[in-house]
Amino acid sequence: MNRKPLVNGLLILLAILLVAGMAYQFTPALQSGSLFGNKQTGTPALTVNGQTVTVEELEAVKAGNQVLASTDTGVLADDFKTYIVQSKVREKLITDAVKDIKVSRDDVNADVKKIREQNQLTDDKAWTDALQSRGFTDASFREQVRASLAYQRKVEDLKKAAPAATDAEVKAYYDLNPQAFQSDARIVGRQIVVSDKAKAAALLAQVKGGADFAQLASTNNAAADFKDRGGALGPIENGAPRPVAQVALPTEVGPAAFALTQGGVTDVLSSGGKFYIVKVEKYLAPAAKPFADAKADAVTAVNEQKKNAALESWIAGLEKDEKIEFKDPNWKIENPTVATVAGQNIPYSDVLEQVVNNQQFGQLLQQVPADQAAQLVNGILKPQVMQQLIQGYAAPTIAQKLNLNLAGSRQEVAAGLAAYGARDVKVTDADIQAFYDQNKSQFQTAASGTVSEANFKDQAKAVAFRSGWNGSGTFTSAATKAGGTVSEHGAVTAGDGKLATDLNAAVFTAKTLRTAGEGSLSDVVKSGDRYSVLYVTDLKAAATQPLSAVRSQIETQVLASKKQAEGQKFLSAQVATLKPVDKLKDVLAAQAKRVAAATPKATTPATGSGATTPATGTPATGTPSSGSTPATTTPTTK
Repeated sequence: MNRKPLVNGLLILLAILLVAGMAYQFTPALQSGSLFGNKQTGTPALTVNGQTVTVEELEAVKAGNQVLASTDTGVLADDFKTYIVQSKVREKLITDAVKDIKVSRDDVNADVKKIREQNQLTDDKAWTDALQSRGFTDASFREQVRASLAYQRKVEDLKKAAPAATDAEVKAYYDLNPQAFQSDARIVGRQIVVSDKAKAAALLAQVKGGADFAQLASTNNAAADFKDRGGALGPIENGAPRPVAQVALPTEVGPAAFALTQGGVTDVLSSGGKFYIVKVEKYLAPAAKPFADAKADAVTAVNEQKKNAALESWIAGLEKDEKIEFKDPNWKIENPTVATVAGQNIPYSDVLEQVVNNQQFGQLLQQVPADQAAQLVNGILKPQVMQQLIQGYAAPTIAQKLNLNLAGSRQEVAAGLAAYGARDVKVTDADIQAFYDQNKSQFQTAASGTVSEANFKDQAKAVAFRSGWNGSGTFTSAATKAGGTVSEHGAVTAGDGKLATDLNAAVFTAKTLRTAGEGSLSDVVKSGDRYSVLYVTDLKAAATQPLSAVRSQIETQVLASKKQAEGQKFLSAQVATLKPVDKLKDVLAAQAKRVAAATPKATTPATGSGATTPATGTPATGTPSSGSTPATTTPTTK
């Protein structure tokens, strides 16, 4: 049986909450037994404020996550153990906090029924088998559903109780996030749409020769509504066409028209069997909406931020007074303070939360051994995460000190501070020109065309066909009559792999194409034991877009880059005034020493005996089965 659909259903049901870039996970344990005080089964690993977490629960978390299960040794395994334990600690705190929230049996049954139907598990045996494969019974799974629903209701209550956005907060958000309130680019323009490509080309020639575009549109447009208004894209208002956004044009047509930021006429463009020519009379760049028009959206955004802050504060409050007692030494963890700022201690588990949930970290583990990944993560990713966390923890204090009306979670306030620091950044013509000159490859379009290939067994026949066909009739019929076999390659872009290297060069690189009818013929190319002649139509040469066509795109990109740099510079300077203490290097050094000391050493074979002695000892970083070491109790207060 494929278990993946059930797992996907669980992931949809069990909340994964993202707050301020921090992954707050509440994933009820994959185990049998109740979450709310019924008899706990399994081997105790630790207690959280009196609630037991079993070895089986912790091992199930590890087994169910590809990243966490990727290694059992070294510092990464130690990191993963800390992450697993702290995740379960948070879960127990949350389930305890929501245990009094009433969830009816009917609500639980409705959710279970939905999951069964969505995963095609309506058959009772299939359902039972699927649950058992994930460590559930039907009863225990329903308890997980009940806990999840209670948590969702608690989150809803917290969000409802969050204070509403103030006018000052809304205005600050609008001022600091202009990119969120931009109108779309628009054009004032006209179009000619016909069903015949040759006719479209003839009309374009007339336009380029000075003919009146509106008159040609009125005479030739296929659609009556465009014909009646001289091809105007928008309705006529006060004697002029109304501006339209890019969505008013077909997908294949819009980008070409909106690239004409200085006005002009497009080439003939094909879409849906019709052929378009668009004249841009005026380009209207994106602009910030007035506050009155944007206020409703700004209010919504700030309200969401304040809901995030309420949830973050609630979870932090649960963790503030947690008391952990370790029962199984194999699951005892170290979670030291890794930094201090603004009177707040940042635990090492906060760093691990960011690392484990980083998509690039997961990809790294698939590419290199765990010990190499650990070196890269310790040297690059963890220091970056550490700085982000310090900034986040410091942000509310800084905002208060600067008297800024910023709302949201820690990281949202930090983002607001960075935006405040970059509020006066501008982009100059020199910035735009420099970016264009340094990144011209971004604005190059490869040559393209529609390619057909005729190949011949005999070289002489290929040469005769290539020199003799003048474009009369179709390429396919002419080549077939000459003894060739025709293959249609369709639309081809230079270098896209549809053509062999030598054929690609014959079409797009060689200077010897010969005109034939509506297209061009290549030289004869030897391909294996046969000889090919290619016929290309709709050939478009490689080209570099002029600066005028990409100016607005570059301006947006450069502005974002400059704002990010200036915002980070401002935020770092403000954080520095709080004199944060970053202990990451010391914590990592202590961890490396501790892990190395706990790693068993392989013994050397006895001389002349021909025998070896197995390595002994239990690594502190793994998750060995319980019972091998006497239990200890180590109280920990956070």
